Amino acid sequence: MLSKSRILLTVILMDLLTGMEFDLFVPSFPQLQSQFSLTPFWVEALLSINFIGYCLSLFFVGSLSDRYGRKRLLLLGLLSFILGSILCLCAESYWFLILGRFLQGVGIAAPGILSFLIIADMCSLKQQQFFMSILNGFMNVAVGASPVLGSYITLYFHWRGNFTALLLLGILILGMVIFFIPNHSLSKKPELEITEEKREESKEKITGSYVKIFKSKPLMLVSAHIFIMCVPYWVFVGMSPLLYMKDCGVSLAHFGYYQGILALVFAMGSVLFGLMIHKADSRRFLSINIGIFGLSFLMIGLVALFYSHMPLLITLSLLIFVIGQIIPSSLLYPLAINFMPESKGRISGVIQGGKLIFSALSLQIAGYFYDGSFKNIGLIILVFVFLSIVTLVLVVRNCELMKIK
Repeated sequence: MLSKSRILLTVILMDLLTGMEFDLFVPSFPQLQSQFSLTPFWVEALLSINFIGYCLSLFFVGSLSDRYGRKRLLLLGLLSFILGSILCLCAESYWFLILGRFLQGVGIAAPGILSFLIIADMCSLKQQQFFMSILNGFMNVAVGASPVLGSYITLYFHWRGNFTALLLLGILILGMVIFFIPNHSLSKKPELEITEEKREESKEKITGSYVKIFKSKPLMLVSAHIFIMCVPYWVFVGMSPLLYMKDCGVSLAHFGYYQGILALVFAMGSVLFGLMIHKADSRRFLSINIGIFGLSFLMIGLVALFYSHMPLLITLSLLIFVIGQIIPSSLLYPLAINFMPESKGRISGVIQGGKLIFSALSLQIAGYFYDGSFKNIGLIILVFVFLSIVTLVLVVRNCELMKIK
């Protein structure tokens, strides 16, 4: 029991680190912009390069952990994260900072993905479902609290303080993984000789599985909706520090509340919807959600055109869209990975990677067109809200998707 408790505590801390890694240092953007004389485009690159590193690592971590064990990949990932944190902390030039953020992204993929697999290794299905909901709650609370915590750390310890906090948490979790996480039990079957023919056959099977995923129109439709739906939040997260603190006059001490409220509302809404999800009629709930997205489209459009320097209204308009994300986020991801049950891991990798790529590219576009107000940011967000509505309508109408139980 004590051993399982230590494993669970380690997994929870890994989830907290994953949730904080993206958002904790965001309140430092204005200081980083001043210190390194950066344009908004290059400030946003600190998030985008992190997403790219995470995405590149994402496609290898799961499959390699099945072959070499969870613990080895966790240790490699955490060491990469710690090295990246040290580079960020000690950076005297912007390019060292970029390299550090890339290594942090590469490294954080391991705890981000494998925490769920560790739970699956040691628990029954019912226990897994319970612990997954707990971990998701911790993740979203960490995401919501990070901007607030990051604001105060930046206020008292400058921008390096946030990277110090991430470094210390990474070192703590590395030690806990070494002592508390057991080596993953690999297959007990005797290792057979791998001939060149078998190796080619295995490679063809993996390649064919990915081809099958990308050829499936219903699966690509629901995946596209998930990609697109994530973009407005990440564009807001990436641009809000410059918009709120530099151009709208929000103090560093208060900035975190404007951003953190979105993640906290999403976390609470996810828990509440989780309690009633067993009663959920997917088509009906998703149809209601189209209306919520429509309302958010109108609100964001009005704020972008007429109130582009009012931070409270900007946050409230985005809050409606975040509320609208709760239902699709809960229903559509399981729908996607169960569309081809034999390819769950690969589908998960495609979806997670697609979300990161879409978000990274959109952030760079928003940074390029940023004009010191919410107007251009809001118009970019509006495009993705509109696409979210269109793709969700198509998902609801797709009988092949809706019949999955």
